[in-house]
Amino acid sequence: MAPEPAFLPQQAARPDPGKRHDALDLARRLPALALAARQAAASLQSGLHGRRRAGMGENFWQFRPFIAGEAAANVDWRRSARDDRLYVREREWEAAQVLWVWADLSASMNFRSNAALPSKLDRALILALALADSCARAGERTGWLGVTRLISARDIVDRIAVALIAEARRNGERFEDLPPALPLRPREKAVLIGDFLVEPSAFADLVQRLAAQGARGHALMVFDPVEQAFPFAGQTEFFDETGALLRAGRAEDFAAVFSGRLEAHRDSLTQAARAQGWTLSLHGTDRPAAEALLHLRLALTADGAR
Repeated sequence: MAPEPAFLPQQAARPDPGKRHDALDLARRLPALALAARQAAASLQSGLHGRRRAGMGENFWQFRPFIAGEAAANVDWRRSARDDRLYVREREWEAAQVLWVWADLSASMNFRSNAALPSKLDRALILALALADSCARAGERTGWLGVTRLISARDIVDRIAVALIAEARRNGERFEDLPPALPLRPREKAVLIGDFLVEPSAFADLVQRLAAQGARGHALMVFDPVEQAFPFAGQTEFFDETGALLRAGRAEDFAAVFSGRLEAHRDSLTQAARAQGWTLSLHGTDRPAAEALLHLRLALTADGAR
């Protein structure tokens, strides 16, 4: 039987001790990430939130082009038959929206297995900022959980970026791997994005506190492809973000145990979310950001009908 690893491997190469996720590094990366977030938000064909916007409701709002990745059941075949394109019938969302976003900026999120892939942190930031930008475009209020107040402004991405840099300086350039457990109001929603490599009990406690007054939310678990495939073999040294070391004489002996623990961990988080009426989904950094945005958009739209 293969030995059980002491922790989930985070990377297969020794981390650079001089590399720190500090305020200066965040400030350098944010302009490019903010631009990518705006581009991702603009790629969505229709509004995400709010009155006089597409969503769940009784009244017809508009037809929009079918987006790759959506369920075929969403296609309005009668309208599509008149053209050489596929269309989706959208209804007007009748309820106002307040959305809190949060992305994990802790050290484990800096990992990427391939220079051609974005780090988990970069992908999480792009998704969170894109959601905030989409919300602002629709005239709704949004904020970064635990960092900003609710804001409705066209420059929401810039405001959040400045607030995150200031927060990094205030907290000694360290971010927690979970947001503050502040009870949200009943009609508010939250989207949490991170790798969630935390104790399931801590995640369950967080969601329970956030949802204590009936607020709904969604968690998106971001992972690098090697954190799921475990492609390691032979003598391998694994290091986590703190520099803790695990030596494996035959890394392939850990694969089955790792996969089992990862599946159990994800199942525990999913059950914790469901217990509060929340959802949890997965997103690999080798997949397009627009794919995850579409999923979150549809999840938020479905919430509007409840």
